[in-house]
Amino acid sequence: MQKKRLFFFGVLLSVVLLALSISLLLQMYKEAEASKEPVEQTPHSERTFSLQIKTFESTITLGAIGDILIHDWVYNDAKTNHGYDFKPMFKHVKDMLEQPDILLANQETILGGDEIGISSYPMFNSPQEVGDALVDAGVDIVSTANNHSLDKGEKGLLTSLSYMDKIGLPYVGTYTSPEEQQTLTILSNNGINIAYLSYTYGTNGIPVPQGKDHLVNLINQEKMKDEIHRAKEKADVIVMSLHWGNEYQLFPTDGQKELGHFLINEGVDILFGHHPHVLQPMEWVKTADGRESLIVYSLGNFLSGQMWDYKDIGGMATIEVTKTINEDGRKVKLANPEFYPTYVSNQNLQNYRVVPLQDAEPYGLKNAVAKYDEIMSHMTKELQ
Repeated sequence: MQKKRLFFFGVLLSVVLLALSISLLLQMYKEAEASKEPVEQTPHSERTFSLQIKTFESTITLGAIGDILIHDWVYNDAKTNHGYDFKPMFKHVKDMLEQPDILLANQETILGGDEIGISSYPMFNSPQEVGDALVDAGVDIVSTANNHSLDKGEKGLLTSLSYMDKIGLPYVGTYTSPEEQQTLTILSNNGINIAYLSYTYGTNGIPVPQGKDHLVNLINQEKMKDEIHRAKEKADVIVMSLHWGNEYQLFPTDGQKELGHFLINEGVDILFGHHPHVLQPMEWVKTADGRESLIVYSLGNFLSGQMWDYKDIGGMATIEVTKTINEDGRKVKLANPEFYPTYVSNQNLQNYRVVPLQDAEPYGLKNAVAKYDEIMSHMTKELQ
């Protein structure tokens, strides 16, 4: 009996202790919860991103030389046992010609070659090796719209263009088809696209074959305006090569100035003139829309058989073109026009060489330095 009571009290005591323990634990939990400070939730800070428009700027130099007019004296001097070699004629100016990023030449005579029959004035047809020499010297594109474009008819023109295609020499101003004529000639260098256009006043009275107006671009202000506007949509810079003016006159006519300013205001940036066979000055022209454009009224003869009275003095004109793209849009600026005069030397109609004018005294030009100063003043005084 005594054992049962002791057992009962033991169980009772255990239950009481367990209850007290649970009660104490609950009280401690409540106190702990009550003592906790609320944690304030800080919202995430907003992240903003500033997108910077990158600035693109590129500068190239464009250049042009005058008439490549191959008289019989010149091609006879270039004759070899296996054809013709005109490369030595350019060797003294090759370093100069390689300086521009893109160099234009006025190829005044067709390159029909032996198939058509080599000939001189007044109906020219030149050896095709002339084209090889131009490419070797650094020429990148030729203007072919001039008064001698149809000297050997449609066949001569097409044969010449075919050879230029063969050697990879771009041309502008004469074409093989209407489709080619309507395709803009655009060369690109260092992110800058340059459209080249070319027109001539006529073809020495030789009519363009009926229905084949595409063969040669004749000066027509409405057609020129249309091509200029199309070029403005595709190119950063528009270069016009123009066969115009009066032969052997050292200054442009009023007609040249009027047409030149019209073309500049329509959108041409640089105008290189040909045909007078002597140099005519360079000038800046401020356009109605605020652009500054360059006109070189005539680049004279670069290589020809003509002599004396400034007909054997030519040169290379260059200008820097800078294209900038930034948050304000696209801008093209012309700067630093330069002129490098040259002289065509020969000894008794042999050893034809194009040389820098200031170095021409050993090649037969008296007072070469004085002549250099005269020509530089003539060409650049309107740029001041």
